[in-house]
Amino acid sequence: MTAEAAPPRPEDRRNAIKAVVAGTIGTTIEWYDFYIYGLVAGLVFNKLFFPEFDPLAGTLLAFSTFFVGFLARPLGAVIFGHLGDRIGRKASLVATLTLMAIGTVLVGVVPTYETGGIWGAVILVVLRVVQGIGVGGEWSGSVLLATEWATFSKRRGFTGSWAQWGSPAGLTLATAALSVVSSLGQDQIMTWGWRIPFLVSFVLFGVGMWIRLGILETPFFERMVATERRSSRPVAEAIRNNGREIVLTCLIRMGQHASFYLFTTFALSYGVANLGLPQQSFLTVILIAGIVSLVTTPLWGWLSDVIGRRRMYLIGVVTMLVFAIPYFAVLESGSFALIAVFVVLSLVVHDMQYGPQAALIAESFPAPVRYSGSALGYQLSSITSAGPAPIVATYLAAQFGSALPAGLYLVALCAIALVATVLLRPQGRMSEESPGAAAPSSAH
Repeated sequence: MTAEAAPPRPEDRRNAIKAVVAGTIGTTIEWYDFYIYGLVAGLVFNKLFFPEFDPLAGTLLAFSTFFVGFLARPLGAVIFGHLGDRIGRKASLVATLTLMAIGTVLVGVVPTYETGGIWGAVILVVLRVVQGIGVGGEWSGSVLLATEWATFSKRRGFTGSWAQWGSPAGLTLATAALSVVSSLGQDQIMTWGWRIPFLVSFVLFGVGMWIRLGILETPFFERMVATERRSSRPVAEAIRNNGREIVLTCLIRMGQHASFYLFTTFALSYGVANLGLPQQSFLTVILIAGIVSLVTTPLWGWLSDVIGRRRMYLIGVVTMLVFAIPYFAVLESGSFALIAVFVVLSLVVHDMQYGPQAALIAESFPAPVRYSGSALGYQLSSITSAGPAPIVATYLAAQFGSALPAGLYLVALCAIALVATVLLRPQGRMSEESPGAAAPSSAH
């Protein structure tokens, strides 16, 4: 039996806004940590940690250490999905922020091949795993902090997009930090300058932790505790009862997730190493793209509240599919002016899926397993699309002497995402639940 929903309290709106802000700042810091590694990996790590290999092999190995972080993200989803559905969204997010900060700061003091031999690369891989576990549990908690409030029941696309906003914000901070370091000169960068962006993460961690400790738990989770609705094994229950949604969540991200790293990490590495484009100028363009994305991410999230979540997402998938080949054709042209325009446009197109994605996925899972189910589906795409993307694109470019095959690769991923989006049908579970009513059963 469903109880009558409790009337909203005056402080609910203030607490909801505070939770959204805390989630956004936290994801910004965590994505800064994750992206600074990717940007540095393609430019520096091949020379510092794999100098005994030729440039192509060194770059592939550097991107492989980047991929290790993606491999670890589903593990983070399992660990923190369980904790988030059992002990709370807030506690889980405090732990993910701490883990991510430890991994990132320690990367800044790892010995290079010159001083530590192969052990430097080994330590780098271990710390990348730590980073991956942390960010693997971060996303779902931040999204639920933003969407599990009755105050935002009609604006979940917009409020959920603020958890996504942390990604372009983190990219902007990471690119800005690397741009500042790049001004030091190549010798300084290679000896000690590359470490600065990683060490700065300690300061960001302090700010994020102070804000995150001051938030309240979401009403949905409090209600689950009060009505003893928590699952004892949320990950297993999510897989058993919501396996279809987990798989489709992974697949709808194929084009979006891979495209981001192809448009930034791979494009930067390929443009500088293969086309001789100026590194500092390319970083500036990515920085501008990140700033534009700060506007377009919530914009598309808001539009999904107006025209419908799935419709907005489908428009984004189709647009990306059409955009993929022209992007890599322009990259291959070597015209920096055209490349700059398309790099900025690429994140606008990317955000058509990324903005509404948080609410679309969260609305596909019931409250008792929402953290676990959404985290698993979201992070599995790290293995199937995002992590391999720079490696696959680099290999294809080397084999065919062109970036165009990477465009065909992205088209194939978008086609998969298109079919999955058509098949994913959110059940509107968050609309059926309320802080004053018992959550519906996770079985369906």
